[in-house]
Amino acid sequence: MKLIFFDVDGTLIGDKGQVLAQSTKEAIGKARENGHICIVNTGRTWKLVGDWLPHQAEFDGYLLGCGTMAQYRGEVLWHRTFPQEQGRRIINAMDCWGIDALLEGSEKNYTRELEEFHTELFREHIEVRYGRTCGAWGEACGHFDKFFLYVDEGSRLEGFRRELSGELDFIDRDYGFWEVTPVGCSKGLAMEKLAETLGIPMADTVAIGDSSNDLEMLQRAGTSIAMGNATQNIRDMADYVTTDVTADGIWNALDWLGVL
Repeated sequence: MKLIFFDVDGTLIGDKGQVLAQSTKEAIGKARENGHICIVNTGRTWKLVGDWLPHQAEFDGYLLGCGTMAQYRGEVLWHRTFPQEQGRRIINAMDCWGIDALLEGSEKNYTRELEEFHTELFREHIEVRYGRTCGAWGEACGHFDKFFLYVDEGSRLEGFRRELSGELDFIDRDYGFWEVTPVGCSKGLAMEKLAETLGIPMADTVAIGDSSNDLEMLQRAGTSIAMGNATQNIRDMADYVTTDVTADGIWNALDWLGVL
């Protein structure tokens, strides 16, 4: 039996909507029918997957928000949210250093009003991707699990990191974008914790991903698979490179793995 972890963006879905390929749905179904456990392992919180992904394919569980939350067969195993006082200090530090961010919770996302952003690039990112569906910046304390930030000056980021030293882990998403979690939370650590909970050796774990926030997950897995559209560093370290997400990548990955 294999314990298989799937990233979402660039792995289960491409960049043109939130629709799983038919071959992806069939591959996951066949793997589960054959006794293997299929888990989503994503940087997205439940807010950003819960209303569409479970309706397209049945998974055994979800690791969410870079390991800040875990669900397994309908049960929440853990959920880590920034406490209210820490959340307030994070938001105050962002305001002080001119950091733009999306604060991500399991039930709601929070951000500034569009006219309050420091950078045009992040304002456009939020407006295009989320519109005005987010909660108010001032309501976020005690309700967000992680955050996604953008900064156009390295000195601002360094000041922010220095002020909150030892409290946060940072994942570089390139071009000034960073994914930030409570210290000690990551896709890789969550994968290990769930495997231990289920009594499954790490040698029997499989991770499938495509980008920088999948790196630790792929490094820790017994078998690592990169999507054909993965970044070069992910392709270089993987045990196997499958085809692109839009070219039956998941089916071909699970076929190679021998679980179909």
